[in-house]
Amino acid sequence: MRITYKYRLYPSREQRKVIHFTVERCRLLYNRLLDERIHAYKNEGKSLTYYDQANTFTERKRYIPALKQVHSQVLQDVAKRLDKAFQAFFRRVKLGEKPGFPRFKPASQYDSFTYPQGGYSITGNRLKLSKIGDVKINLHRLIEGKMKTCTVIQKNGKYYACLSVEVERQQLPHCSEQIGVDLGLKHLAITSEGETFDAPKYLRKSEKRLKRAQRSVSRKKRGSNRRKKAVRELARLHEHVANQRKDYAHKLSRNLVSRFGLIAFEDLNTVGMVKNHNLAKSIVDAGWHQLVQFTKYKAESAGRVVKQVDPRNTSQICSNCGEVVKKELKERTHHCPHCGFVADRDVNAAINILQRATA
Repeated sequence: MRITYKYRLYPSREQRKVIHFTVERCRLLYNRLLDERIHAYKNEGKSLTYYDQANTFTERKRYIPALKQVHSQVLQDVAKRLDKAFQAFFRRVKLGEKPGFPRFKPASQYDSFTYPQGGYSITGNRLKLSKIGDVKINLHRLIEGKMKTCTVIQKNGKYYACLSVEVERQQLPHCSEQIGVDLGLKHLAITSEGETFDAPKYLRKSEKRLKRAQRSVSRKKRGSNRRKKAVRELARLHEHVANQRKDYAHKLSRNLVSRFGLIAFEDLNTVGMVKNHNLAKSIVDAGWHQLVQFTKYKAESAGRVVKQVDPRNTSQICSNCGEVVKKELKERTHHCPHCGFVADRDVNAAINILQRATA
């Protein structure tokens, strides 16, 4: 099983220049390889593969000396990224989904490079990167397992190393406890046992600062250094909100996985739900999808089970007798006229979710 450790890097001024140079070389190569694939298909009816393009790198270095300053495996990974983008494109076409043809990458959308096998090592508090040097790294936690890949990321003026590690699966002791979880806006999660987890609403709490930063960007002249500085500040605030939401989702998902053997969620279509402009911001701020995904991967490594069920009428059906009891959204208490069962609307929904998962 693979897990990823993310560490903060503190490169020197010269090392920052080399990292920026490497990212830009990789971006330009990515765009060039994409252009060659498009050209080959349109003019020759030929689909280039990863190996067709990777085998040209030795010759490319003769004509583009700058590529010699980038580790060879990093260049190969660029071709592999593009190949994965095309594989995902063909898969979506086959499944009848929105295709999403691979795009050319502007500088704002290409911010990392990867050492897929070698070219990196850790000694003390230094991460040795081939063609870059020994970069100071904050190893805030020990690395367990064998390192497989190293990805260097530059984001909002900060630098990170993501180390993918192969470890043995460590399952938790068997647990027969089961729980249904209803996702909401007032409370992020409500369980079938009546336990509630509040939605922190980090985006709402930071709205004033975000609006102020956005106005600052709007007032600056395009292309100016002051505008670039304002854009970085705005990006930093958005990153802070995202990190807060991610941290909360990690803690809540760990809480659920540690206590329950089966965890049932609704299979919500969040993409369709955010089209409702009255609730879109609150839905995005809640981070339902992120919570479910974090719970899934933690459950998989711990030997737990996560199920997602059809969410239709979970709030309307009585969990006690199965009769449909129509309620408007503003009605927060479920009161069944058929059997007399009374419960919080969301708790009733969570019980229905668990029942569907165990049916």
